[in-house]
Amino acid sequence: MIPHPFTLRQLQYVVAVADALNFRRAAEQCHVSQPSLSAQLAQLEDAIGVQLFERDRRGVLLTSAGAELVARARRLLLEADDLVSAARRVGDPLKGSLRLGIIPTISPYLLPAVSPAVRAAFPELRPLWVEDKTEALMESLARGALDGALVALEAPLGDVEYEEVAVDPFVLAAPPGHPLVKKASRIAHAELAGQHILLLDDGHCFREQALSFCSTARAHELAFRATSLSTLAQMVAGGAGVTLLPKLAVATEAHRAGLKVRAFAAPAPHRTLALVWRRRAPIAEALRALAKVIRGAYPKS
Repeated sequence: MIPHPFTLRQLQYVVAVADALNFRRAAEQCHVSQPSLSAQLAQLEDAIGVQLFERDRRGVLLTSAGAELVARARRLLLEADDLVSAARRVGDPLKGSLRLGIIPTISPYLLPAVSPAVRAAFPELRPLWVEDKTEALMESLARGALDGALVALEAPLGDVEYEEVAVDPFVLAAPPGHPLVKKASRIAHAELAGQHILLLDDGHCFREQALSFCSTARAHELAFRATSLSTLAQMVAGGAGVTLLPKLAVATEAHRAGLKVRAFAAPAPHRTLALVWRRRAPIAEALRALAKVIRGAYPKS
């Protein structure tokens, strides 16, 4: 077998410079001196016969040829990370740390319930949770910064595998005395026509799901957009309008804000919560086992 003219460490330097577009910051991220990093990159460029970066007083630019090679370097490093991960988990894939993402409309309502169950089922596992919007989590998952993520399947997720955790229906939330929550029966879509609806800000997948439903029901979205379900509930409590809440959040947000809720008639709006991971990830079975525990601990009320 012919030896490769570069090392994985050199590829890490390439990706670091491509991300930072600054040799000093890239060296700091890689925990090496700047001269050492520059020398290794120059050696790599000489070995493959391609200039990856343009350097001048204004900064660093990625060449057109370099852009394609950096993308390939990212894929190689991701595969190398998966190889190391698979080797470490041969004995027990549910020992050590797992880097897991979770969206803000799930984390405060689900983690308190499932964390004790996960600790009991896998006492040697240390989940490292990262809260962010779906798009950011999927980007981190794709580049290997996360092992998995708890998200809603209705959002654009890319090429992933997953294990469903629960179906989370949406309910209407309004202040006590509002005409829409006076009835005990399930609310029909037509009852929302002409109503003023408050929704989350752009970037939240729950917003897109709720907006799609409200548009079909001919409700009108108000200009104010909340950054969290807590803010949304408090604005509704202040009389700004009505909103949709995922049932998972009702026990916390509707109770705290003193809101009344009403379930929707079929077909009710909902989201499907799932643990997702990169296709062909070496820890897929471990993540399936984790999803099973999360599903079992999912709040039943």
